[in-house]
Amino acid sequence: MLRLYLRRDRIVLPLWVLLLSAPLGSVYVSSVKNLYSSPADLQNFAHTILSSPAQLALYGPIYNTSIGAAGVWKAGAFYTLIGIATILTVIRHTRAEEETGREELLASTRVGRFAALTATLLLTCAACVAVGIVATLSIASAGVPFDGSLAFGAALGASGIVFAAVAAVAAQLSASARLARGIALAVLAVTFTLRAIGDARAGDGPTDILTWLSPQGWSLQVRPFAGDRWWVLLLHAVTTVVLVAVAYTLLRRRDMGAGLIADRPGPTAGSALLSGPFGLAWRLQRGTLAAWTVGLALYGLIIGSVVHGIGDEIGSSQTVRDIIARLGGSQGVEQAFLNTAFSMVGLGAAAFSISAALRMYAEESDDRAETVLTGAVGRIRWAASHLIFAFGGPVVALFASGVIGGLSYGIAASDMGGKFPQALEAAMIQIPAVWVFTAITVLLFGLLPRWTPVAWGVFTAGVAIYLLGSISGMPQWVLDLNPYGHLPKLPAEDFRAMPVIVLLVLAAVITAVGLAGWRRRDLR
Repeated sequence: MLRLYLRRDRIVLPLWVLLLSAPLGSVYVSSVKNLYSSPADLQNFAHTILSSPAQLALYGPIYNTSIGAAGVWKAGAFYTLIGIATILTVIRHTRAEEETGREELLASTRVGRFAALTATLLLTCAACVAVGIVATLSIASAGVPFDGSLAFGAALGASGIVFAAVAAVAAQLSASARLARGIALAVLAVTFTLRAIGDARAGDGPTDILTWLSPQGWSLQVRPFAGDRWWVLLLHAVTTVVLVAVAYTLLRRRDMGAGLIADRPGPTAGSALLSGPFGLAWRLQRGTLAAWTVGLALYGLIIGSVVHGIGDEIGSSQTVRDIIARLGGSQGVEQAFLNTAFSMVGLGAAAFSISAALRMYAEESDDRAETVLTGAVGRIRWAASHLIFAFGGPVVALFASGVIGGLSYGIAASDMGGKFPQALEAAMIQIPAVWVFTAITVLLFGLLPRWTPVAWGVFTAGVAIYLLGSISGMPQWVLDLNPYGHLPKLPAEDFRAMPVIVLLVLAAVITAVGLAGWRRRDLR
């Protein structure tokens, strides 16, 4: 089983291992060394973080003003990101395999009852250890102490292992992979929220009790480069052992294909909304749309809370000011930062749009699309029912993020009339670039259906170009491949209609070509 899973994940697994570890030294620690060259700048940086509840909630506290501690401070978000990666991996190899019937087929051979779960946990834990090792070497290569680098790598890997155990339990609770994934991610979100509230309440004081209720909080309390408290890792170890034992116990007590949470009976008659393809698409897409909208709105709230007075946080570092101006425009630091921050929201909206468009790929792969299309539903009508959410959903999410961010920015600056429109336009200007990624997904689905998931690779490349291109010396032609690089940097620059029109036309043409291919090709 382990060799089978290694073969299936031979591309995905190394990819997320490297993405969660390799950039830590070259991007995070090295950038801090270059940006904050004097102890006074570092002291001012740390003071601003500890006095900002929004920064504390998002990334946690910074425990001293060394290069290492400041460098890995913002990388604290990786404690949650690795949790997402391990949850998706565990559910994919356990409950999803069981739901499709493939695990039952394997279980009919000389494979033990616990083989799938054991192989999955071994694979995921080995990946987390690899993340920790690569992260340690990456950070240490930036010239900071090895002990602190090792502490961060261990804390990062331990966080991923805990959430792998959480996913193992969730996989036993529901017969649906989607629900099991939702349960595990909900636990991740709750623990992140507990840590965020605890750190925001504590400020620069003693650690709040809520922080100790969160695995992400435990990883932060290891305090790399600020004491290296190795004993905290025992919390990760004990929790993992308990959760894994619970997962095996639950697995032994349930039937193959069943979950401990009983499925509720459906209604005797279907809703009138489900009589057409749009109603079905709404039923499939609404949960994801709501989750992304709420998440991006909360991120907008954080942006609006921290952007006012961002110049004080930057301090005298002209390098930081230059980088922000390069990414977000040249009129003012606050306006440039606002554009840069909402560009991140735009990347999130693009991720949602790709996942919404990929719903068509999933429906076709699982033969559900064929069932719908055998009725009086045309291919374009069926595709359009999903593309309404792929193209319209990001607009809703960006609007919510811009409104919430504008309100919090206006309140913080005591200038609602001036600041609210700036935040809203910084959010909404991201739409053309988002739609280009959506269109590329539709193009792959229509012309190269087997390669449709490559849309995530295109998106990852776009993110890498945006985040690293301006500070890594990439050639201009490479930078021009990123749709976000062509957008007017509102509100730090004047609006320019031509690049917006070009991106919209490009998205429309690519989508039309993809739909034409979908209309003509055979179902897979």
